[in-house]
Amino acid sequence: MVVFALFVISKAGGLIYNREFHSGLSKLTSNDYLMLAGSFHGMHAITKQLCPAPSLPAHPSSNAAVLAPSPFSNRATGIEVLESSHFRIQCFQTLTGTKFLLFTEPQQPNIDSMIRKIYELYADFVMKNPFYTVEMPIRCEKFDRALDGFVKVRS
Repeated sequence: MVVFALFVISKAGGLIYNREFHSGLSKLTSNDYLMLAGSFHGMHAITKQLCPAPSLPAHPSSNAAVLAPSPFSNRATGIEVLESSHFRIQCFQTLTGTKFLLFTEPQQPNIDSMIRKIYELYADFVMKNPFYTVEMPIRCEKFDRALDGFVKVRS
């Protein structure tokens, strides 16, 4: 299975990290990467607002039927997966609003656990780096090496 690329998008929608692990997707310019990140950020925000409102249970003293709890009662998340016949984009949004986009083959197994491990690497090597400023482009050699080691084992 193949992991093509990783994007990290700031809570404001800016591309703060992109890394290509395997060729196979069309080559994009730097401007294309920025537009893709911004477009995904916008679609994610819009789809988060499209989440159906949870239904409220009827008052116990009324004769109306009590509705079962809605599966949508959790926090709305927006787009989590975009899939085509050639690639899949999996999104993981942190509680702070940072988004991790992992580009893989459509049949790649265990993407959720992979993207969470990538988030752990980000927390360990980027967020604990005293020289890193939040929301700024990520330039951390230890993070790059840890990603290489993790992704290459799975590809």
